[in-house]
Amino acid sequence: MRNAQGHILSHFAAALLLLVVGAEVVSAQDSLPMSERDSLPRSEQDSLPRSEQIREQNIPPVFKGVGIDERLGEKIPAELVFTDEYGAEVALGSYLGNDRPVLLNFAYHNCPMLCSIMLESFAGTLQQLELLVGSDFDVITVSFAADETPDLAARSKAKYLGRIEREEVREGAAEGWHFLTGDKENILLLANAVGFQFKWIASSREYAHPAALIFLSDDGVITRYLHGMTFQTKDVRRAVVEASKGEVGTAFDKIIMYCYRYDASANSYVIHAQSLMKIAGLLTLLLLVMGLTILWRRERRRHYNSDGVALRDRKMVRLKPADTATELLDHKTSYR
Repeated sequence: MRNAQGHILSHFAAALLLLVVGAEVVSAQDSLPMSERDSLPRSEQDSLPRSEQIREQNIPPVFKGVGIDERLGEKIPAELVFTDEYGAEVALGSYLGNDRPVLLNFAYHNCPMLCSIMLESFAGTLQQLELLVGSDFDVITVSFAADETPDLAARSKAKYLGRIEREEVREGAAEGWHFLTGDKENILLLANAVGFQFKWIASSREYAHPAALIFLSDDGVITRYLHGMTFQTKDVRRAVVEASKGEVGTAFDKIIMYCYRYDASANSYVIHAQSLMKIAGLLTLLLLVMGLTILWRRERRRHYNSDGVALRDRKMVRLKPADTATELLDHKTSYR
């Protein structure tokens, strides 16, 4: 029995050693200075921010200055005033402080292609998402075309709400998805605050602009960007949970967020090796404790009956309730 326990302990120690070494390797690589990271294989280097990746590409001169400079950790100017789809003037701060995060995106409703694709895709994401707009989070879609009107924004809202088939989602979106228009000054102030860069192309008479979802905490702090025209439901859910600091979602969502980190190069949430190793180590320790407890109870049943009587060589020694662990050891030794 002692040999079996010894083997288990040795295997457990080896497993823990591997987990610790692995976690240290991951942590050390994450903390490497840039000069040392550059010597790593490309697949192991830290990815550049998405905005820098875009700038490095060979894009036409007309699109220079179009993109997103991420402003993670910064606050949006809550005092800026826009006009909602009903024609009422609203400050951005009126959508904050409601104990739920806010998703912000930019579009212009006369966009010939990109904006409509993005908003229709987003409506489809809301349809599939288990978290509900209007109760778990709010959405603000801001037009960056200063000449667009609340009436046009209202028609766009009705169009995209019509794409949502689930009644509870559509009803929540009717209350929690806000379509705003504004003057040029406030549009530029908000766009600059979140790093959204767009420009008017006179030759084609349309705007060149990026596409992204920007996640805000309850107090207006930028927590995450998801880039592109389509968004995976799992990434939107994780970004909402992250923005809410775990207040939105289930206990399982909190576990998932512990194991996942946002990867800018993948524009998605990926498994975080170090966190996974910590959980594996904890589970290993739990299994070891359970295994040793079972072995100890089996060993005890071999030498003691249910009344606390020690059995050796067909002789019995009655143990008093007051017997200490030292006295018990003495009884066992005397019958060897």
